[in-house]
Amino acid sequence: MKTLQLGTSWFLEEAGGLARVYYGCVNYLPQVGVEVSGLVVGSDRVRQSSAGRVETFAQADSSTWQRSLSLRKAVDRVLASSTYDLVATHFALYTLPAIDRFGKLPLVMHFHGPWALESRAEGGGRLSTCGKLAIEKMVYQRANGFIVLSESFRQILHRTYNVPLEKIFIVGGGIDTKEFDVDLSISQAREKLGWPQDRRIIFCVRRLVQRMGLENLISAIALVKKQHPDVLLLIAGKGAISNMLRSQIQELQLENHVQLLGFVPDSDLAIAYRAAELSIVPTISLEGFGLIVIESLAAGTPVLGTPIGGIPEVLQPFNSDLILEGSTTGQLAQGIIEALSGQRQMPSAEECQAYVRKNYDWQVIARHMKTVYEKVIQK
Repeated sequence: MKTLQLGTSWFLEEAGGLARVYYGCVNYLPQVGVEVSGLVVGSDRVRQSSAGRVETFAQADSSTWQRSLSLRKAVDRVLASSTYDLVATHFALYTLPAIDRFGKLPLVMHFHGPWALESRAEGGGRLSTCGKLAIEKMVYQRANGFIVLSESFRQILHRTYNVPLEKIFIVGGGIDTKEFDVDLSISQAREKLGWPQDRRIIFCVRRLVQRMGLENLISAIALVKKQHPDVLLLIAGKGAISNMLRSQIQELQLENHVQLLGFVPDSDLAIAYRAAELSIVPTISLEGFGLIVIESLAAGTPVLGTPIGGIPEVLQPFNSDLILEGSTTGQLAQGIIEALSGQRQMPSAEECQAYVRKNYDWQVIARHMKTVYEKVIQK
């Protein structure tokens, strides 16, 4: 089977959940018999770092209009150079400009999230949100099948975009579990990162934007420290509300209990998870899966998650104590206190890693994706 995969950016050049999933598709689908040719926005180095599988159709500093024109030309060139069985796309905006070039080729849409709804939740204007929704609906009408990360997103895709349920297939997020299986103790990992050895460290990896629940999490630490004065929350990531979060930390006098780490490079991420006593995902809306949930577990670190979107779908089959009662400040604080006090049963590192290896290693996920592709082609 030969596929053309349209992505957004190359993970080695720009971080993010979508880019990480696309990177996994490019690297692991060929291992299960799915040949991949890809197009993304990025530098000239992408072709070399992808072993020739992926080319760039536009530079990162190009305008949306330039990207649209370049994408059409690139798709024409790639489709003329070889015969493909299927087109798989990962973002509506980078699908619409070339949608008329696919001809009768089956189209699978990897639905990473409701672009318009996420924009609105993060403070986007009405006109912008309506434009994004229109683009999504035009693209989704052409798609022959969809891959979503969770039942939660399957329902959003059905209800918001009127996509028939029989066209939507659930395939969870994938990771290379070997990359997160670092051979270090918590103490050794902390020493490597320069983190304190005498603190109850909680790790959180998030884009610093609204809907991630970071404001509630920081407020929760003000309550947690009353019972656990040695608690230390370390937040990794960058985004639009970073200054607001810094002001909140200062106003609550939490400088000794909450720190913003900024961007943590991928080479240090597994070590950072391992160095924490537990990690937390405080999302308040539109969480399709939460790749950071399985990343933390793959590193052997238990993760507390709010009962939002796909998070409980990942955690419930493993350990229900990892699911918080809600996403409010009080509910986050209660869950953290119970976890640190031993009232919640936290799984061992070995149990965490075994669960992810069985269900979410890329070798498993790639086979599931191939099965969906085959179903769409056979329709």
